[in-house]
Amino acid sequence: MTGGRRLSQAISEGDGISVIAVVRDAAGARAAEEDGAEGLAVLAGVEGIRDATGLPIFFRVDASPDQAQAAGADACLVVVEDNEDEDRLEAIQARSVELGLELVVDVHDEDSLALSLERIDPEIFLLSPREADDDETHLERILDLLPDVPAGKLAIADLQASTRDDVVALERAGVDAVMIGSADVAHLVGGAPPSV
Repeated sequence: MTGGRRLSQAISEGDGISVIAVVRDAAGARAAEEDGAEGLAVLAGVEGIRDATGLPIFFRVDASPDQAQAAGADACLVVVEDNEDEDRLEAIQARSVELGLELVVDVHDEDSLALSLERIDPEIFLLSPREADDDETHLERILDLLPDVPAGKLAIADLQASTRDDVVALERAGVDAVMIGSADVAHLVGGAPPSV
C-alpha cells in the first residue's frame, strides 16, 4: 500500500530543516534513515525499499502518478513547464489524490511557481535551480524562488551537491527540506542548529 507515509508530515515536523536522501537501493535507504534522513527520493522502483525503511518515499521522476505508485512511492513529482498544456496539471493532481499520493510540484522560476498556484494550488514545492543565470549559483537561485512560496506551503530545495553551509543558509531562509545524495546525509544532518 502506498500513500500511507506522508512526506509533508515528515518534513514539517520537528525543528530545523529536513533531509530527503536520494537512494538507489534498500541498503542505501536503511543507511540514510540511520543517518537522520526524514524522507527518501528514488529515481526508479527499488526492490525491498518498503521493508528497509519506514520513511516516506518520493518518486523523483516526472512520470505518471500510476508509475509512482508502482514504484512504491508516497509522493510523486510533476514538472510544471512540462505539463502545463490544457488540463494536464489538474489531471495529474486529481490522479495523485485518487491514488493517495502527495504531489510535489517542481518549479524553476517565478512564472512556473505562479502558474502552479493558479492552476492546482499545491502543498509541496520542489525549488529547482535549473536554468539559473550564469552569474547565479544554484543556492542563490533557490533562495530567490523561496519568497514566492506562500506561507503555509512546504519548500524542498533541490540542491544535491550541498555543503553544510548551504544547508544552514537554506534553513535560515526558511526552506523546509533539502534533497541530497544519500552519502552526504550523516555529514549534513549533524551540527548545532543555526542561530536565527
